[in-house]
Amino acid sequence: MPDLGSTLRIVRPAPNVVAFYDGRISGMRAYSPEPNWLDDGAYELGVCTYAIVSGAEALVYDTHISPAHARAIRKTLADEGIPRPTVVLSHWHRDHVAGNEVFADCEIIAHTLTARTLEEQRPSIETGKPPIRPLIGPTRTYEGSLRIKVGDLGVDLRHADIHSLDGTLLLVPERSLLFAGDALEDPITYVAEPGRLAIHLASLRRIAGWPVERILPNHGDPDVIARGGYGPGLVQATIHYLEKLLRLRSEPDLADRPLSEWIRDDLAQGWIHAFPPYEAVHRENLRKVLALSSS
Repeated sequence: MPDLGSTLRIVRPAPNVVAFYDGRISGMRAYSPEPNWLDDGAYELGVCTYAIVSGAEALVYDTHISPAHARAIRKTLADEGIPRPTVVLSHWHRDHVAGNEVFADCEIIAHTLTARTLEEQRPSIETGKPPIRPLIGPTRTYEGSLRIKVGDLGVDLRHADIHSLDGTLLLVPERSLLFAGDALEDPITYVAEPGRLAIHLASLRRIAGWPVERILPNHGDPDVIARGGYGPGLVQATIHYLEKLLRLRSEPDLADRPLSEWIRDDLAQGWIHAFPPYEAVHRENLRKVLALSSS
């Protein structure tokens, strides 16, 4: 297995944006051949975090899957004359906060629910496989929305109850650019909270009305991200997938159909792209939703 961070790819998908992508490398695991959150929840699917850079300031959106990755982010920014960026956490999941300790001397902003959940989950997170220890939490919280400045750019932090109830999305209005965290994935969303799918769907429909032309998710195709990200069709594709998941209670035969059939029309539109490891994600999504329906 490679040293953590040695396969990190750094690209610049848009003006003022640096992307730090790792994973989606066939046959390769980054941490262990045994099941673990870093490989199975992130590296295998591909994970990307971002920095918005303007003048002498930068905003880091998630601190990646290990301290080694976080150190590479800090070095990249320090080499550009930005030794102490601001950090925003998209949500509390481990593959988004694993590098927080490298930014312990920086302001770390998150939704109030993210701060609360990280504290609740601290024992599990700090003793997991791999452990995130010490877990560094946010130094500043917000609710609803928050506007901050990064150099000359205005960045809106917006709470979005999608994938996880504590999600924070970043909207750069003057660029019509959305940083989507895990609210949107290519090709399908990972269901973490099956009992909240209807709420997630309502939030997605709200986001569909935002003034967005390009989307940069944390899990997606590295080539698409490098070319500037996704169009608004990624939102529609995610809506379509959640709508089908919610139909499982009344149409259980949907579970017998392959993922390729579930997402056929959206693949044809070019909004999303097939990636075989998401077949397992889809099966797990089905299991969670069906288990909830039968309880």
